[in-house]
Amino acid sequence: MIKVLIERVIAEGLEQPYEQAARKVIQQAIQSPGFISGESFRDLERPNHRIVMVTWQNRHSWERWENSQARFDSISAFAPMLEKEERVTLLEPL
Repeated sequence: MIKVLIERVIAEGLEQPYEQAARKVIQQAIQSPGFISGESFRDLERPNHRIVMVTWQNRHSWERWENSQARFDSISAFAPMLEKEERVTLLEPL
């Protein structure tokens, strides 16, 4: 099992459209083989900073989703709303 930490910084004023688009991404990910769970967080100190924590069965499951057309299409919907490219960190338990 792995965790995928995704950090995004949303352009000011675009938080609401981002939230709608991000929900669609999670709905798509849920259907992907190997998806276990996902949570979204807002930074209390920086309200336009979002953290998404997703649990996958293994790295292969994540990479299949990460490189899928479904994810590309979903991410493309909100990529223009981001101040910079999302940052992805793969984590494994010790």
